[in-house]
Amino acid sequence: MLPAQLEPDYNPAEPWFAIRVRSNQERIARVHLRERGFEEFAPSYKSERRWSDRKKQIDQYLFPGYVFCRFNPHRRLPVLTAPGVVDVVGFGKTPAPIPEDEIERVRRMVESGVPVTPFPFVQVGQNVLIERGPLAGLEGILVEVKGKCRLVVSINLLKRSVSAEVDRSAVRPTRPTRLAATIV
Repeated sequence: MLPAQLEPDYNPAEPWFAIRVRSNQERIARVHLRERGFEEFAPSYKSERRWSDRKKQIDQYLFPGYVFCRFNPHRRLPVLTAPGVVDVVGFGKTPAPIPEDEIERVRRMVESGVPVTPFPFVQVGQNVLIERGPLAGLEGILVEVKGKCRLVVSINLLKRSVSAEVDRSAVRPTRPTRLAATIV
């Protein structure tokens, strides 16, 4: 049990923050944050690894080195003292919140069942809205990779993105841009 001054003041209206964790410590940090009463989120995806004698599907984190957590930034000691946690991402000593809609877009992509993968952060490209399918209503940037369309959503603070393959006929532009699609 945590001492009274370390007890989390959990409130679902609190903002999300990116927590930087030690290398390969995402799972440990998640478990300890959850045990301390915090809502945490560390999305993962399936990746095929090949060895000389076999192939294996393994889970990898979409944002390696980071765990997202909701907490009151003025009461961050219980977060910072969790095993595996290095720091809260921010500007100087001020933690920078991540917009709720960015976290929800990533959560929705992961929970949709559509295969997702990490993607280089993209700033230039066309913003689109998915009109139908498991990602209907989701907004992101449309890119083309090896002749297939992918929807890219980003966590701007971390300069990281994730992508999922989408049907080109299911997307419509949300606002005009100079560049229709980015070829990677």
